[in-house]
Amino acid sequence: MIRTLFFKKNSTFASVFLLKGNMICSDPADPGHVNLVMNRGRTSYSVHNRFFHMKTIVTRRLTATILSMSLLTVMAGAAIAPALGVIKSHFAGEPDLLIQLIVSIPALFIIITNLFFLQISRLFGTRTIALTGLLVYVAAGAGCWLVDDIHVLLALRALLGVSVGLIMPLSTGLFSFYYPPERQASLMGLAAAMNQMGGVVATLLAGLLSTISWRYAFLVYLLGLVAVVLVVLYLPNDRLGSSNKRGVPFQPRQLLKFHPSVVGMMLLMTVFFIYPTNLAITARQQAGLSVEGTTFLMMSLDVVAFFVGLAFGKIMHVFRQPVKYLAPLLFMVGYACFALSHGIALLVIGAVCIGLAAGVGVPYLNTIASIKGGKNSSTTVMPLISAALYMGQFISPLIVTPLSRALFGAGDIAGPYKVGVLVCVLFVLQVYATCHFQSLPPK
Repeated sequence: MIRTLFFKKNSTFASVFLLKGNMICSDPADPGHVNLVMNRGRTSYSVHNRFFHMKTIVTRRLTATILSMSLLTVMAGAAIAPALGVIKSHFAGEPDLLIQLIVSIPALFIIITNLFFLQISRLFGTRTIALTGLLVYVAAGAGCWLVDDIHVLLALRALLGVSVGLIMPLSTGLFSFYYPPERQASLMGLAAAMNQMGGVVATLLAGLLSTISWRYAFLVYLLGLVAVVLVVLYLPNDRLGSSNKRGVPFQPRQLLKFHPSVVGMMLLMTVFFIYPTNLAITARQQAGLSVEGTTFLMMSLDVVAFFVGLAFGKIMHVFRQPVKYLAPLLFMVGYACFALSHGIALLVIGAVCIGLAAGVGVPYLNTIASIKGGKNSSTTVMPLISAALYMGQFISPLIVTPLSRALFGAGDIAGPYKVGVLVCVLFVLQVYATCHFQSLPPK
């Protein structure tokens, strides 16, 4: 990525183009003196100036700010899942559908908001969008602590979905806006790792708080205040671009070029959510695991995915071409282990494979999307990726459960995992068919 430094010397304006990674050193004795040192050792320049403007300076603080938003997005539904049983007991007179919507309704409004993100980004800057989303996130999430009406609770959960719909495209798309292509893989891996960490922390905190009262579980959304402070301090209010290199405004029909990432993310989430929706039953009936043991097994997946996300940059560098097949193949092996399992050993192996698949698959699809979208990723492909992610979560049980009953019978506890293996075959074929349209980061 190129940065531009404008300066004035002898009443003549000039510009110096800085590649990402250059060191900018100011002489404290002379604020107008700037040394530009090319970071790859090719050459060094020294320019003296009195007035200069730096368009964008990427710092570690900015990275931490963007990652703090990644930490929050997964908490939209997962955070209060441990308290759902207590909530159901409190609202015992309400239909089961309304109780289930407490977890699922944010996903619907995330998708709706993502569809309008391009128009929103043309009206407001990055800090304005992020700050609005985060404040609504905290207010709507923690605000459920104050209510005792299921319909008001659902309205606040819908607002929470709107807030995540504003935050999520920024939590990944800003990396392509501020960082060069060669850093995309490692940064997307970090974002995926923060997602997994957010899930673990939120689940633990919500579970502990729900032992006090179901209301207290919603206080976990106050973690968003940390991101609010970081955004106010360190996120520039840049206007995200939505034009191509020739300055022509982005057209919706151009979204079709992102189909490898969008369809791939929907398939990945459809496959992945077979795991959390069916594992508890399998672990109890086939391995005799307690609730605590099942919880530990599910959290182990998040831990595995977290460490894979941290190492994704190196994984992408070493397995540059075959990495695209790792996620569907690991999912296939994992669900085959679950389908054949009659004890704890295969369940553990399967959980590790699913964790590896999730840890590789999500950052890979985000990386190739950001490379193809370029600086406009936040406003073009990333909202679509976010919508596809939550759509996959939403449709997974609607597709897998009926297919399992139709193909393997209602009594086959391993049926959903067998369907998962079949969907993985479709996933592999989709990857193979679109591999020529996928944009890899430069070496």
